[in-house]
Amino acid sequence: MPLTDTLPTVKPASHVPGPPQGRWTYADYARLPADDQRYEVIDGVLYMTPATGTEHQSVTNLIATFLTMHVQFAGLGRVFSAPTDVELAPGFVVQPDVLVISADRLHLITPSRISGPPDIVVEVTSPGTAGYDRREKQDAYARAGVSEYWIVDLHAQTVEVLVLEEGSYRSQGVFRGQARLPSRVIANFPTPVARFFGG
Repeated sequence: MPLTDTLPTVKPASHVPGPPQGRWTYADYARLPADDQRYEVIDGVLYMTPATGTEHQSVTNLIATFLTMHVQFAGLGRVFSAPTDVELAPGFVVQPDVLVISADRLHLITPSRISGPPDIVVEVTSPGTAGYDRREKQDAYARAGVSEYWIVDLHAQTVEVLVLEEGSYRSQGVFRGQARLPSRVIANFPTPVARFFGG
């Protein structure tokens, strides 16, 4: 199979100098040298995630823009996009594509990172990251208590809204086109899904 037919995927970064896998902390992560790679820590394991493409960045920027207009400009909270470090809990450091911190939880924002679970995390998936986003990261977000997890399918142009109930996520549905997302965190979020994809 030609090399170009193999897509980059998320994988443990066992080659990176540091503590044994399973024992990485935020302090270890913060000491990583700047090498243009994107790393995350899930349950003490350091992962390296593939670089994002232009379509991914465009969709991420649009989602962050619409959330900023409806949340941050209205004084309802703050909106951040990657690369923003989020220390969900000891041994869990992630960089969601977009995240929302509600106004009553702004104390989680520190100069170096978000220290605690955001109210909403958004991940824009691609074939190389979909499994990781739906396994390791979804489990980590649920365990940390993230109220809503939006999974954006770049190629299908859909958004699935997962809501935390009794420690696990329940899907509120998969939305596309002119549908609006039924967020419990952001009441009456007005933006149709198509706008996230430039439609």
